[in-house]
Amino acid sequence: MSQGPRSGLAAVSSALLAMSRHLEVRDVLKTIVASARELLDAQYAALGVPDDHGGFAQFVVDGVSDAQWKAIGPLPRQHGILAAMLREARPERLADVRKDPRFEGWPSAHPDMSDFLGLPIRDGDEVIGALFLANKNCPKPEGSCGFTEEDEELLSILAQHAAIALTNARLYERSRELTIAEERSRLAHELHDAVSQKLFSLRLTAQAAAALIDRDPARAKGELHQVAALAAEAADELRAAVVELRPAALDEDGLIAPLRTQIQVLDRAHTARVTFASNGFRALPAAQEEALLRVAQEALHNALRHSGAEHVDVTVDRRGSGAVLRVSDDGSGFDPQSVRRAGRHLGLVSIRDRASGVGGTLAVESAPGKGTTIEMEVPGG
Repeated sequence: MSQGPRSGLAAVSSALLAMSRHLEVRDVLKTIVASARELLDAQYAALGVPDDHGGFAQFVVDGVSDAQWKAIGPLPRQHGILAAMLREARPERLADVRKDPRFEGWPSAHPDMSDFLGLPIRDGDEVIGALFLANKNCPKPEGSCGFTEEDEELLSILAQHAAIALTNARLYERSRELTIAEERSRLAHELHDAVSQKLFSLRLTAQAAAALIDRDPARAKGELHQVAALAAEAADELRAAVVELRPAALDEDGLIAPLRTQIQVLDRAHTARVTFASNGFRALPAAQEEALLRVAQEALHNALRHSGAEHVDVTVDRRGSGAVLRVSDDGSGFDPQSVRRAGRHLGLVSIRDRASGVGGTLAVESAPGKGTTIEMEVPGG
């Protein structure tokens, strides 16, 4: 007797821990389905996330091979038992789903199913999914369901936690989408402020050279030299923008190479001196390296565009099993406390969120007229 509850609790605990490890919606759905099937010892399990058009935005199965799934065909519509669970938001436990009056059949390649247990996944009053299992692996007396009331209670607990995990994953993905939009907006501003101005100056200088070429060739030559210089500066700005748009390079080159390249480009493109150094850095998980890169980019953007700095120094060093990023400038600085109280400086909010999102910490040291230092530390993987 004492072994059963302990082993059951361990299984539930393992399932809940597995769900909490993932942030991608698809991974969360797969983990929920696999955990439910294993926990209740069923042959098949599935989870559908409804869309607004009578179908499913996502539908994940466990216990069905890839070949079987491909042969089954398109995703199911919201009909029969599935529709009832989504509409009425109540559990369904059936001895034989095929004999239920709401059963509407399934495709020829669909595996045969009999006993059935299904529950809605709810977030408050909203049904955000339907979780169901079929064919309990146990002896079933004629006309009875292999799934028990205890199974239903256990699946209900799992469904409640599944709702939390799925909601968190959706929020994470939405946060990522907003971050990407934020970064593209920032990049657009940078291009407008820097490249567009240089191109406008280039056009005016070229027009001046064209006007002078016949009556004052020497001056025209000087203007053409200026055109070449402006074109080179514009190219550097564009190159810097392209570097920012390519975080995928982290997968191939790690953090240091793309960051060093970007800083070299920024050093050429701006009047401020921008330097980079690294000591003992070891590769970290991709999420942490991308967070370090994005924080460095935001800090560099602020230093070069807004602080009036003459020198900006960037270092990435090993610290324990993790790493620390440090971006220092000798610009105008600001009062971090007054900025925080006023609710301004969204860039600081963004980089704090990035740091905390990968288990790191962020420190900002600044004062009016004293420059700014931003330090971010992340743990090892």
